[in-house]
Amino acid sequence: MIIMKKRIGVMTLAVGILLAASLAGSPAPAYADIVWDHWQKAESLSASGNNAEAVSHWQFLANHYGSTGDWENAALFCGKLDSYYDAIGDYDEAIHYYELENEYWVKAGKDWGAVKLQRADQIRTTVELYRQDRDQTAIQKLAMPKNGQLAKFEPAFGTYLGMYSEQDPKVGNMFAKTESVYGKKHAIYLAYAHWGQSFPAAYAKRAKDAGGALQIAWEPDDGLNPVTDGAYLRKWAQDAKAAGIPIFLRFAGEMNGAWVKWHGNPAQYIAKFRMLHDVFASDAPNVAMVWSPGDVPANDIDPYYPGDAYVDWVGVSLYIEPYENGDPSLPSMIATSSVERLTRLYNTYSDRKPLMLSETGVPHYSHSTEEDFTEWAKLNLQRLYEIMPYKYPRLKAITYFNVNQNMDNAKNNYSLSSSSDIQNYYTKLIANPYLLSKVADSAKPADGIGYVPVDAAHQSFTKQTKFIPFVKIPEVYIGKVEYILNGRVIASQTELPYGLQLRAGDVPEGSVLQIRVTNKSGKQVALRTFGISSQVSVEIDGKEQIFEQAPVIVNGSTLTPLRAIFEEMGATVAYEAVTKTVTAVKGNTTVRLTLDQKTVYVNGQAVQLEEPARLVNGYTLAPARFVGETFGGKVSWEGTSRTVTITRK
Repeated sequence: MIIMKKRIGVMTLAVGILLAASLAGSPAPAYADIVWDHWQKAESLSASGNNAEAVSHWQFLANHYGSTGDWENAALFCGKLDSYYDAIGDYDEAIHYYELENEYWVKAGKDWGAVKLQRADQIRTTVELYRQDRDQTAIQKLAMPKNGQLAKFEPAFGTYLGMYSEQDPKVGNMFAKTESVYGKKHAIYLAYAHWGQSFPAAYAKRAKDAGGALQIAWEPDDGLNPVTDGAYLRKWAQDAKAAGIPIFLRFAGEMNGAWVKWHGNPAQYIAKFRMLHDVFASDAPNVAMVWSPGDVPANDIDPYYPGDAYVDWVGVSLYIEPYENGDPSLPSMIATSSVERLTRLYNTYSDRKPLMLSETGVPHYSHSTEEDFTEWAKLNLQRLYEIMPYKYPRLKAITYFNVNQNMDNAKNNYSLSSSSDIQNYYTKLIANPYLLSKVADSAKPADGIGYVPVDAAHQSFTKQTKFIPFVKIPEVYIGKVEYILNGRVIASQTELPYGLQLRAGDVPEGSVLQIRVTNKSGKQVALRTFGISSQVSVEIDGKEQIFEQAPVIVNGSTLTPLRAIFEEMGATVAYEAVTKTVTAVKGNTTVRLTLDQKTVYVNGQAVQLEEPARLVNGYTLAPARFVGETFGGKVSWEGTSRTVTITRK
């Protein structure tokens, strides 16, 4: 049985704190007259409703107290400024002061600024761009830990697809039904267990029958004291091993939250977690230990970390909802997305451990207000299953909490199958092979395609690619996303999910792609420019070649890597640096060419090239047709995908 915990959100918590802080006394008469004058004028103007004229006084006071190290007063005046700028829609200035206020609260030794950072994220305009990539070396580099060693069951790249389905009327705990309902097998199924109860063997068998792994949320309902090494634990471990499937063991999750009985003693928690790790390492090596806090309260997370040697995966329970705890009387949370809420945990632990969303969900209906949030859910489901795995390549698993939650608190419908619209949309999103259906060490997507950010290091693509924008605006709902290539609008989207396919032939080197965003009122709210290019690709007998130096086009001629292609064709290649001469031999054919000269010799006969061979970044490149045909290949050019095709005769 799942017991949902009422969580005190950071906004609710901060309201009382900031009200108390705002009652701090005025500066003593010993303060310089100018400071007192600014304070009094600001109070008078604000009291009369003239906040615009109070701004200059608040700015003076925030700067003054910040320069003197009076962090609390500096934070309080920043609070007045960020609230003012937020109210008038000057979001850039509001974000500046929200972040500055948090900085001052941190310097004051308080965590009261967390709510302000949350609000800054809500109103921040974001336009990022990601794209498909076939270069597995580049993809895996982004997805690897700093030490280069994958964790237990960690995929090389890609993200495991997981689900808690027991309360889904179309699936229940018959996990094998998942494929027929949602169009795809899932890699991980979630079950709950309680300390003192036997290993959930029935769930493990059903996961095995479905071809999946099992995530077990193991909860010590009576606290940590009963958690000891003994006959019960050893039998539990033996049964886990006998299950014969990968098991992700999430012991005592959300330990940073006061709503669980195992909260409050980090040292004891760490000792128990380490003990369990050692038992399972010796008795059940098919178990990966998952340390999984909640994403809030953020400042209570790190003290509970058991250490790298005892943690296989770092998980997190991370939910978003339109109203905090389902209560519409609290500040709206509709502008919050899961993307930003993972950032802190990801930045802290991803260099060392793979991350998983142990529990997550996006509601499409609020029972407390009887409001439909289908459009909001679609927006955030795309962020969950497309943007987050691409933005955070060390995010290696997502387990969706598939529940219609109609309880006293947190009244949200996260159920995927209770809405045919949401069910179909989810099915469309998860069809992406990047979302993996099978747990295995070093797993990869079946199509070998990964995703990279479009930045200075990842501008160029071959053949064709799909671009996926991450767009977030303060108004939340997006009216239109336009794609402008080299000054011309080539596509416009008003329906989710957002994304654009482009062919290499449409994107010459040095192209510019702009993403223009309008809100529901038709007002442009964002415009961002990205440099993109396509590269020539080479196929030999249908196999795409991967080169350290990509082909280039010079004066209309395509130059391709000579050594790599000659060797793939079966020739031996030698280079004489003094004379800058390349000699290649295959059977009865000998080729000699000199860099920067158009004349080459094939078995002593002179042949003229349209462009001379040359060094590019230390690699010898020569015209593609000459390189492909010299040793008996047939060369053709496909302009749409900018592909040189070489077929050996």
